[in-house]
Amino acid sequence: MNLPDFEAWAIFAAAARLGSFTAVAHELAISKPTVSKAVTRLEESLGTVLFHRTSRKISLSTAGKALLPYAQAIAVDGEAAMEAARDTAHLLRGQIRLAAPLSFGLSHLAPVIADFMCEYPEIAVDVQLNDARVDLVEEGFDVAIRIAELPDSSLRVVRLRGMKVHCIASPDYLKRRGTPTRPEELVDHDCFLYSNVPNPEMWNMKGPEGQKTSVRPRCRFRSNNGDIMLPALIAGRGIGYLPDFLCQDAIDSGALEVILPDWSFNEIALNLMMPPSPHRPARVNALINHLKKHLR
Repeated sequence: MNLPDFEAWAIFAAAARLGSFTAVAHELAISKPTVSKAVTRLEESLGTVLFHRTSRKISLSTAGKALLPYAQAIAVDGEAAMEAARDTAHLLRGQIRLAAPLSFGLSHLAPVIADFMCEYPEIAVDVQLNDARVDLVEEGFDVAIRIAELPDSSLRVVRLRGMKVHCIASPDYLKRRGTPTRPEELVDHDCFLYSNVPNPEMWNMKGPEGQKTSVRPRCRFRSNNGDIMLPALIAGRGIGYLPDFLCQDAIDSGALEVILPDWSFNEIALNLMMPPSPHRPARVNALINHLKKHLR
């Protein structure tokens, strides 16, 4: 029985993530012919084509897409095994890729990452801020921060804390248009919809006695980012709902008021998400522990 070609599997995983043999060669500090030969060697041993190649780019074949999760697991587990064999002084170096929502990343994550970089000067951090959900495994992220109710998945999740969601409007808007006292009255108001959820047109709420209701508010403004809604809400242009980390300062200052206080949206949570493998490089564990300590 022939042993698996672990090097070729790891190079295949890197090529799928980077989309270029040249980029793989640069990242792994090896020659481009070495990359090409490793992929060809793996294809020959498997008896299938992993990439479609042109003069400008490579793209995964159907077989390549099916086999990629195995390659990614081999690469991650191999790196974790190598680091476990080294002494601690050599563990905390290298690059970490982190995905996070835009507004939370700018307002809350940025200082935490700055502290982490001071504490671990040999670790490089690649932070991608995007309100759209990323595929951790396919896009090569070590950790993602997500603020949501999470569906079941194979990803590993650490819940950091709950986040309350407020229904809000400015005092000026409420003076002009009246203050809703029940969710169904929202259909007569101008509402701001957050589009980066499965069903943004429907607001699901729970009452003080546990009763549930759903309303379809009239949309005046829609965005996939909550931060951009704040100025218009404060200016009295409508009613919105936002997590506490975005709107609490405006509520405390009186610029916005909480309406329907006895009715609540589903509580969302601040979560850390990791790929399914139980093995992670020590530098990634260092970042996870740092985020758990400072974001809770």
